[in-house]
Amino acid sequence: MKNSNIINKILIIFWTGVFVVIIGFVIYFSLSSRGFFGKMPTFEELENKDENLATKIWSEDNNLLGTYFRENRYAITFDQLSPTLIDALISTEDIRFYDHDGIDFKALPRVFSGLLGNSSKGGGSTITQQLAKMLFPRKSNMSKMELVHRKFQEWIIAVKIEKNFTKEEILAMYLNKFDFLNLAVGIESAARVYFNTTPDKLKIEQVAMLIGMAKNPSLFNPLRREEETLKRRNVVLSQMVKYDKLSKAEFDSLKLLPLEINYHPVDHNLGSATYFREFLRQWLTAKEPIKKNYTDERDYIEDSINWYSEPSYGWFSKNTKSNGDNYDIYKDGLQIYTTIDSRMQKYAEEAIIEHIGTFIQPAFFKDQLSNTKPPFGNDVTQAQIEKIISSSMRRSDRWIELKSTGMSEAKIEETFYEPIKMTVFSWDGDTTTFNKVAKKFQYPAKIVPYEKIKKTDHDIDVIMTPYDSILYYKHFLRTGFMSM
Repeated sequence: MKNSNIINKILIIFWTGVFVVIIGFVIYFSLSSRGFFGKMPTFEELENKDENLATKIWSEDNNLLGTYFRENRYAITFDQLSPTLIDALISTEDIRFYDHDGIDFKALPRVFSGLLGNSSKGGGSTITQQLAKMLFPRKSNMSKMELVHRKFQEWIIAVKIEKNFTKEEILAMYLNKFDFLNLAVGIESAARVYFNTTPDKLKIEQVAMLIGMAKNPSLFNPLRREEETLKRRNVVLSQMVKYDKLSKAEFDSLKLLPLEINYHPVDHNLGSATYFREFLRQWLTAKEPIKKNYTDERDYIEDSINWYSEPSYGWFSKNTKSNGDNYDIYKDGLQIYTTIDSRMQKYAEEAIIEHIGTFIQPAFFKDQLSNTKPPFGNDVTQAQIEKIISSSMRRSDRWIELKSTGMSEAKIEETFYEPIKMTVFSWDGDTTTFNKVAKKFQYPAKIVPYEKIKKTDHDIDVIMTPYDSILYYKHFLRTGFMSM
């Protein structure tokens, strides 16, 4: 009888403890969801999931000329994703995705194991939890307790996401938001950057490589860790076999294929019609002219005429969204349609490279080596040369940016005589002409042996003063092309 009473007391204490823990968790999650232990995203913030979308510039013949962006990302819908892409993602990251409401309770042991430091067990996070983490990133250098609390917050956010969006919308949000590195944010950018295609046209092995990057994009970066990325791609393919999304015969064939990256780097200075795109950006984002901000009255008069007579001039400063804010060319995901014919632009650029770069510019450089005041005529005075260079300095981005900080003009001018690292253009892509010019005109410049991925074959990394770089670029011929 005595033993029975002791057992009853133990059971009462045990179940009371369990009940208290359960109630404690309920209270904790309830208070956390209301932001009692730190800010939680509202439904409105969850709805604004498509912020920071790149603006696209289209040619007349419907080819993408380029983009303006802070985050090179586009919003695509579920029906624009290939079924293979979805199969690979779910097979690799969250096989029970369609069966849970944001939290996969069968994977919780792995979650707690990971929190305790056993990373070999895997994270156990669902696709929705990973999305929550991407939408509302963690702070760096979090303690164990902070990490545990943050993990619980992500569970709550994941549940909110599941309640407010369909499974298809969640998958599209995840693939639109994931950072695939090398300025490829989201699946559309990744498809273009790594394979020069669109998400719906990705091959199975290409899909597997991109989905494999989701585990750790830095580790599985195809541009720097090709072997590790290849192994990870084959792991994704094997997961698809495991869950009957790919046959064993297909896997045996696909795993032997190389990555075959068709890398198309993203940069505002790369691609077609770069000068036109920069002119277009300045035209569309122009501010209302204020006379005191101009050093040349002719520019002020011209910009004022454009401001009042051209609706497209300063469009982003003149037009507002429904909330009253001005549109932002870098994050509002707009579509800009131009009159540029991409085919004629391609022909023009190829002709310039062939004729200017191969024959005319080298001949001009050679001719200037015998000149006494290159690249200016012998009849131009030194005072006139200094006036031309001074005007170029004042029109440069360096001058404008430093002036906006309040720096005096005398101090700004001093910076133009300080050697700095920079990248300059060269048609031949090497330093031969550059060294001849530098030696002839006594530029205090030298080559810097950078180790980096070159943007184009025409880049040269140098140390020189901004003043000398202005002189250097004055040696380059300009040309244009018109078709009608």
